[in-house]
Amino acid sequence: MASISGGLPSPPPSLSTCAASGQQQHTAPPFVSARLFASSLSSSSLFLSHHGSNNNNNNGSNNNNNYGDSWSDDNNGIPNTSFCLLLSFSLFPNNLFSLASKPGEVVAWEVKGGKWSPVYADSSKDELFADNALRLLSSGVLDLGKILGSSWLWCRELAVRLMLPEGYPASVSSDYLEYSLWRAVQGVASQINGVLTTQALLYAVGLGKGAIPTAAAVNWVLKDGLGYLSKIFLSKYGRHFDVHPKGWRLFADLLENAAYGLELLTPAYPQFFVLIGAAAGAGRSAAALIQAATRSCFFAGFAAQRNFAEVIAKGEAQGMVSKSIGIMLGIALANHIGASGPLAAASFGVVTAVHMFCNLKSYQSIQLRTLNPYRGSLVFSEYLLSGEVPPVKEVNDEEPLFSGSSFLKVVPVQHAQSQVLSAEAKEAAAQIESRLQLGCKLSDVVSKKEDVLALFDLFEKEGYILTEQKGKYCVVLKEDYSPQDMLKSLFQVSYLYWLERNAGIDSRSASTDCKPGGKMQLSYDYVQREFNHVKNDSQAAGWITDGLIARPLPCRVRVVKPLLV
Repeated sequence: MASISGGLPSPPPSLSTCAASGQQQHTAPPFVSARLFASSLSSSSLFLSHHGSNNNNNNGSNNNNNYGDSWSDDNNGIPNTSFCLLLSFSLFPNNLFSLASKPGEVVAWEVKGGKWSPVYADSSKDELFADNALRLLSSGVLDLGKILGSSWLWCRELAVRLMLPEGYPASVSSDYLEYSLWRAVQGVASQINGVLTTQALLYAVGLGKGAIPTAAAVNWVLKDGLGYLSKIFLSKYGRHFDVHPKGWRLFADLLENAAYGLELLTPAYPQFFVLIGAAAGAGRSAAALIQAATRSCFFAGFAAQRNFAEVIAKGEAQGMVSKSIGIMLGIALANHIGASGPLAAASFGVVTAVHMFCNLKSYQSIQLRTLNPYRGSLVFSEYLLSGEVPPVKEVNDEEPLFSGSSFLKVVPVQHAQSQVLSAEAKEAAAQIESRLQLGCKLSDVVSKKEDVLALFDLFEKEGYILTEQKGKYCVVLKEDYSPQDMLKSLFQVSYLYWLERNAGIDSRSASTDCKPGGKMQLSYDYVQREFNHVKNDSQAAGWITDGLIARPLPCRVRVVKPLLV
């Protein structure tokens, strides 16, 4: 049975030595030739029996790779691409070699999820073009196979995005999947018990026997069940919560209060109980997910001795005490209010104001020690301007709750006049964050062969490629990049901005900037000398420099090395 995996599949075979792996691989058949050959064998039972991809077992994981829209067959030991290549060499050698040179030379593979797209260099012009030519392998062979293969690939990628952490399986430990599967089963059992006990409670409060309690239980569970969908779809934004946990936590608190407000309206509109309850349930479920995700970020920062479980356990205990006190006060207030709608609304408004004020004050006290794009660019910009790494508290007080919302800072402006951070560093951090684009598509940011070869050469030993386009700092991430590579690219971007503002060096073409004395070459040389120094100074100041906490776009690239020679 095919296993679902969020890891990147093995690349399509390539004659070239790939820079990301350093291993020799075999040549994939030219896509035009493969299509011609596949069309000619569309009625062949031999071809149909082998129209699938092999079972690629890597480090104990079973990854079914489906390039383009072809079938995926676990029992097939021969890739359809290699099979087509073998027969095409035997039967159609002239067509193969005559058509091979038409698309141009492959300089890189663009990777997005499980889809691989080649980037060609036009042999007659100094231009690059991208083409999702991998789909040609299956077009015209089996319409049903194309539809089913495409649907399966889409469903698999959707399930991975919604249910598994970004970067799975490399981003989690080996026991994560087994734990999650067992938790999923117990969750089903728990909800079954919840339905049964809800019905029993409705019986107990006097709704009578027969269909009435059953219908009421169904409505109640439907109200909560529709709310659970918000958790499922919101989970794919989990990386955003890591980047801006304070802002998202405040948003979750507002969402939770809005849901409470909707539930407060149900007595006035009982005929819309399920509709209003479902909307409120969706809001509360989404708020609960965000609160749980951001709470983990905060607790991880609190655990100074890596005592995560202890910090979480004590936090839960504190929450239970607060909830118990709140329930008692709420019962007393509800008895005093009775059925008065205006009094209930006024009380709700006062309690909500107190709730939001306390939340804001609690977030002001949190000092995040990880580096996201804003905090990282502020630290690096101040380092470039003064040679000093700013303290954790100073940077946290300056950071806005959301990207680009300078008026939504955690600490009011009159209390955030930093004696360490310069105005130039603050302006630089805001500009860099707005202009930074992580995970760009190579073919979108570079259009000339000369430029891409210069960039490949300069960043050959790095996990990223950096260039400027239309005022944006575009970071193309290689297939084997790490969070440390993203942090290094941010430091280089900070120095590029410093050169632009303080040395008056503007960006030109990528090939010119990569030459000795060019802007990109100067920044790269500086980063090679200073990156370890700024990392060590930042660690001494209390920052965690394991990598950059960010959510890059899903595009990756694998460089083909022979073109660099």
